[in-house]
Amino acid sequence: MSHSLEKIAFHTLGCKLNFSETSTMVRDFVQRGYSIVKGFENADIHVINTCSVTDKADKKAKKIINKIIQTSSNPYITVLGCYAQLKPKEISKINGVNLVIGDKEKLNVAKHVLENYKKTSSKVIHSSIENSINFSSSYSMNDRVRSFLKIQDGCDYPCTYCTIPKARGKSRSDSKSNILDNIKILEKNNISEIVITGVNIGDYGRLSSNDTLLDLLEEIEKESQINRYRISSIEPNLLTEKIITFIKNSDKFLPHFHIPLQSGNDKILKLMKRKYNTKMYRQKIEMIRSTIPEACIGADVIVGFPNESSNDFLKTFDFIESLDINYLHVFSYSDRTDTLASKMKHQVINDEKILRSRSLHKLSDSMRYNFYKSNIGKVKKVLFETEVEDGYIIGFSENYIRVKAKGDKKMLNKIFNVKLSLIENDKIIGEIY
Repeated sequence: MSHSLEKIAFHTLGCKLNFSETSTMVRDFVQRGYSIVKGFENADIHVINTCSVTDKADKKAKKIINKIIQTSSNPYITVLGCYAQLKPKEISKINGVNLVIGDKEKLNVAKHVLENYKKTSSKVIHSSIENSINFSSSYSMNDRVRSFLKIQDGCDYPCTYCTIPKARGKSRSDSKSNILDNIKILEKNNISEIVITGVNIGDYGRLSSNDTLLDLLEEIEKESQINRYRISSIEPNLLTEKIITFIKNSDKFLPHFHIPLQSGNDKILKLMKRKYNTKMYRQKIEMIRSTIPEACIGADVIVGFPNESSNDFLKTFDFIESLDINYLHVFSYSDRTDTLASKMKHQVINDEKILRSRSLHKLSDSMRYNFYKSNIGKVKKVLFETEVEDGYIIGFSENYIRVKAKGDKKMLNKIFNVKLSLIENDKIIGEIY
């Protein structure tokens, strides 16, 4: 049955994992004959893949729904993802929402839209996530030269601020054989770089097999024809010396690490119920630097966690400033329903969170600039991804420097040696070498 006259648009919020899952949903709709469009005005059906890691993420989803209603004529709106798993009733009451789908059924969204499209009543498809044991494979493709490949889902960590275990369930992993089969599909579709992603990828294989993340990486190195891989965010307590050494010696895995810190203060880390302290975190950074000096290292930080005093924050600032890392992703603490942190006393006022966030953003800008400066004059292998104005193209070096060089669209999805010469805001201008 063809649905080519029915146009569908996707709106994805949040993490790389969501983007990999959205791409999988898109392929299912295309196989069923739907026509995929971008934007708001031309679609009959809209699918919103939500995030709920912060209150801002929930508000973004509501903003998209409102914009769809304002710009589309009689749209059919489906909401799924983490926000839909956590608050299905709340979403179903939003004016204009037709279908709400929880985590277990979200990758079957095409089937559910087909069954419910044009029905006048709204519907919620939702079940408890607590006992979810099935892994749903997904990967992104055709959106860009880079693919996000999901290897793991869910989380068993008890972090007091986080709703992800309630939104995505317990930690579970894809099989090694299925991951390699998916990589072969990506090879055939001319993907040049893969980002290995999940909720907690360092936990890969712990409950479902005897494999570890390192076992998987070694198998990919041996079997894959794609020659650029990155691992996404990995918990510091799960980043081992063996993984770091493997990446140093790898011909395919790139020297780029993103390691959540969340706080540089042991008192706050304990309140967060994180599985490491500042001493361990520093050791992991120093281990990377001594093994792979040119690596790019990023970190997540939360400001304004309950009970974080001004002095506590200064300790975090000083700790981060003392680390040899290269950029930060800064988040203001967001109160999440049914978390332990939401019940803690001494919540930090919003104005103070804003000031602390600004302070760390400035520090991040300075760290990135110094990292870029240390790479001036060096030759890096750059995978070009996008064409911009004035005859330039943009891509990323193996150690995650955004590079701009003279070129055209024929050079996209290809790797070139580029000599880095001049810092320009968030990128370095280079010359094809």
